[in-house]
Amino acid sequence: MADIRTPERMKIVERMAELGPRFAARSADIDREAAFPHENWADLKQAGLLAIAIPESAGGLGADFAAYALTSEELGRHCAPTGLTFNMHVATTLLVGEIGDSLGLDAEDQSFLEERRTRLWKGVVENHDVHSQPFSEGIQPGATAGFMTKAVPVDGGYRVTGRKIFASLAGACDYHNVICTVEGDPNIRFLGVPHTADGVSFEGDWDPLGMRATDSRNLLMDDVFVPAENEWLPPGMFNKSALRFPYFYMTLSFSFLGMMRGILDYTEDYLRNSGRRDLTYRQQGWATMNLRYEQAHALCYRVLGEYGVDPTQEQITRAWSSLITTMDGAPELASTAIKICGGRSMLRPSYIEQAYRDARCGATMLPWSVEVCHDRLGRVRLFDED
Repeated sequence: MADIRTPERMKIVERMAELGPRFAARSADIDREAAFPHENWADLKQAGLLAIAIPESAGGLGADFAAYALTSEELGRHCAPTGLTFNMHVATTLLVGEIGDSLGLDAEDQSFLEERRTRLWKGVVENHDVHSQPFSEGIQPGATAGFMTKAVPVDGGYRVTGRKIFASLAGACDYHNVICTVEGDPNIRFLGVPHTADGVSFEGDWDPLGMRATDSRNLLMDDVFVPAENEWLPPGMFNKSALRFPYFYMTLSFSFLGMMRGILDYTEDYLRNSGRRDLTYRQQGWATMNLRYEQAHALCYRVLGEYGVDPTQEQITRAWSSLITTMDGAPELASTAIKICGGRSMLRPSYIEQAYRDARCGATMLPWSVEVCHDRLGRVRLFDED
């Protein structure tokens, strides 16, 4: 842990920790209304955290993947739905930054990446542009194959048509960064669809069980023009990053690890102040909660200590295991907390009542859902193709 929690990384985490109490105070209201946390995002902008994974030389905070993970964990401790929307934005800056640089691109592709990300970074730093990453289409569990969204090359850019489900920040971002394909080309394209472009629309109401503040309505694109300069990655780089830097797909779990810490905070406060901490079943439940949290925490931090390009099979297996341990652990902790804290914890507004609903939704989130990771763990080393 000492190697993970370096002074440089923890300085960034401290910025988020200062905002945490504000986010926690707003959490019940945005959950009740299923309202996007605009005030939280204004605070993130003011603190410079939109540029967390942008190099200092480009005006950002210079966080690496592990620093972002620790910061996302801290955010999730106070407001996990805000953590999930924040992740969608930061994931793009990680992809064009540290992840892209780790792939050893050839000179032509590296030059392409440098040009496009310079524009993207400038927009985030100077204009506070907000990016989202709606990948899922609901046609199969994988995230690197089978996309129905198509891009047709035209003068000056592309015409994009398709549909993305659970498009977080649907009404709040400046760019919807979608993955799509061009007919006859196996390379995945990563295109920034402007939120205000003609042909962009959203369908359905957003009234889910949990994660209600993410505004994850379905994104529809009907012959939307995307300027060529909004192709943030060289063609085919996304294919390479998905295969060679799969840790990219576990970023959502960091907010849920933080939520687990928040559930412990709430339960500890209840037990210490209720006058009922001497009851055996409460102590046993509290012990179980601590064990579950420490397992998730230790496994996640081990993964953060070894992440990098081209992981071994053992390392990627550990990443799948970490995600499952966290995503299954969060609802287990919330359920145990309700049992320990009693009926009042189920009444709104209650941190535990909301955490239970929010945590329950985490296991389903693609592309690395718990189901997908379980399936891969069940096949690893048993079949040559894996």
